[in-house]
Amino acid sequence: MSGLAWRLSIEESLPSTQTLVAERAEAGEPAGLAIMARLQTAGRGRASRGWSNRPGNLAISILVRPEAEARAAGQFALLAAVALHQVAVSHAAVRLRWPNDLMLGEAKVAGILTEASLRPGGAIAHVIFGIGVNLAHAPPVEGRATACLGPIPPERFAWALLEALGQWLDRQAREGFAPIRAAWMAAGPPPGTPLSVRQGDSFIRGRYEGLTEAGALRLLTEEGPRSFHAGELGEV
Repeated sequence: MSGLAWRLSIEESLPSTQTLVAERAEAGEPAGLAIMARLQTAGRGRASRGWSNRPGNLAISILVRPEAEARAAGQFALLAAVALHQVAVSHAAVRLRWPNDLMLGEAKVAGILTEASLRPGGAIAHVIFGIGVNLAHAPPVEGRATACLGPIPPERFAWALLEALGQWLDRQAREGFAPIRAAWMAAGPPPGTPLSVRQGDSFIRGRYEGLTEAGALRLLTEEGPRSFHAGELGEV
């Protein structure tokens, strides 16, 4: 990934930056493509949720083609979160919420949808980061408080984000996942924080113990330590 040259395309309006970048990726677009929409009318979030974007906020999708196996796919979501936090923390005292939400206090200011495509042999063909950041407005999200960082010009934030993302991709290529894990934990909740993970209709409650070496969330539950590679944090 070293020396990746970013190509940022800014569109006035799109249904979904993520869908457009995915189409370009499947057509063979090289790594480094980033598409930003000033207005996104049908954005997608995690778990098939919609993502509202108003002019002044950031909606961007970014294509990379890392040399990695399928088992490393989940680590790229944490890498993107670390890069996003690096840029946002210069504007507000934000922290990370597993796996990749950016929080200002108890309010969400940004989220990341990371989608990976695999080659027939199991290696990663490409990864697309879909990132939405409340820079000027805080659109309501059902069941969750929201906040914004700015106002901050979206183009300025986008270029800073791409620079940070490139730095972390280069570092991952040189040093592996360990520095990303350390940076995520430094920006995440304090050890011992009560958390619950929703899986289906049930909640598993415990105290946060950091991330495993593979990036899974570790909780100390009443039944003992448990690790979660997927799930959604809920109320304790």
